[in-house]
Amino acid sequence: MSIERRVDHSALRTNQALTISLLALAFVLNAPSLAALVAAIMLISAIYPPAGLFTRVYRHLLKPAGVLKPNVIEDNPEPHRFAQGFGGTVVALSVIALLAGSQIVGWALVGLVIVLASLNLFAGWCAGCMMYYWLNRLGVPGFNRSRIEAQR
Repeated sequence: MSIERRVDHSALRTNQALTISLLALAFVLNAPSLAALVAAIMLISAIYPPAGLFTRVYRHLLKPAGVLKPNVIEDNPEPHRFAQGFGGTVVALSVIALLAGSQIVGWALVGLVIVLASLNLFAGWCAGCMMYYWLNRLGVPGFNRSRIEAQR
């Protein structure tokens, strides 16, 4: 008997929308400090999800106000946490590049995260989740969740 696993995809979409918006704003304002804040939020969310600021905005503001309705589906949370951590790491690397004076590399990495988060938000395709499941298939330790197959 398997344990039922569920993820609220409205919380994930809120996370993606805020990530995209704040990183785009960081680029427009040329504000590496804002990108650093987004990286910290993403990494904290991946390491300890209850402390995730974007998820808290969804749970404590948007959902109670009726702005967004829950969309809880059968899913593994681990691939999403991996994607969040990977994205946060890429944004942190972009901040390092920006602080080192490499504007092109730094903002290109931010752009990459914006594009991938947008693919997830608008097309439902999660690159980090895909990477997680590939690593699972390869038997990499720590990647122990297989994709949940749809019920027939």
